[in-house]
Amino acid sequence: MGEPPTSEGPDPGLYGPASVTWQCHGDPVMWIAGVRALYLQALHPRAVRGVMENSDFRHDAWGRLLRTADFVGTVTYGTTEAAERAGARVRKIHRTLSATDPDTGERFPVDDPELLLWVHCAQIDSFLHILRRSGVPLSPAQADRYVDENRVNARLVGLDPSEVPAGTEQLAAYFERIRPRLAAGPDALAVDEFLRSPPAPSLLIPGRNLLWRPLADLAYGSLPGYAHRLYGRPAAAPRSVTRRLRLTGHLLRSIPAGLRWQLPPGHILKAMRRMGPGSRPSTYTLRTSAAILDRPGRA
Repeated sequence: MGEPPTSEGPDPGLYGPASVTWQCHGDPVMWIAGVRALYLQALHPRAVRGVMENSDFRHDAWGRLLRTADFVGTVTYGTTEAAERAGARVRKIHRTLSATDPDTGERFPVDDPELLLWVHCAQIDSFLHILRRSGVPLSPAQADRYVDENRVNARLVGLDPSEVPAGTEQLAAYFERIRPRLAAGPDALAVDEFLRSPPAPSLLIPGRNLLWRPLADLAYGSLPGYAHRLYGRPAAAPRSVTRRLRLTGHLLRSIPAGLRWQLPPGHILKAMRRMGPGSRPSTYTLRTSAAILDRPGRA
């Protein structure tokens, strides 16, 4: 979970280099995972209605995705103060917002704990699923630890960590409970349409079709079968999706990390300067600790 800052060394933040989260969140497949999370989150009618009523999603979807990535990067790699400040900012914004239930017409606050829990679990499930399915060597114990560590993230957005899944079995049980409440109404279908063909200047449409669409298709294809049925359109066979995810992960990871991490806002490079070269995130360092974590009696 990261150690508190002391006068003896730099502040590792809320996670720190010893965490699974620190090692994983710098992986480039996180962008695919973020799109999968959007697809999954949109299946909760109230959650997606809160987005539609309180943001210009169709015209600022890129900005929303980048702001989410910035929040995840700040919480993962920033100082304790920066992470807490980012969480306070999100909670303050959410406290002022409400939306209308698409079925009953009831007004509801967007910081309803049920909605916050859905958004959190959809995000963590998507991150973990894409990381593992694309070839990141997370052991079962490391996967459980990842889910547990990210209850810190849940606290920052206003949830009681004791009410948040602390392992993969609890996360799976949560999705079993919530499934009957999911649906693909007009709002979800609008999200699907946007993610399949986001608006772009005419000169950029070929690039969008060449680069974006295959990644969006991968994100959609990686959803659970019930999500495909709710959206009402098929996906590639699971084996094909897995093969493509592994190939895409391999290609993206072949881009030098130093080049990838130059993209703003540069959270990882700032963290490495603060913590030293030994803090460099790498999912493959997880292999060396997997045997220790998977020993009987270790969490």
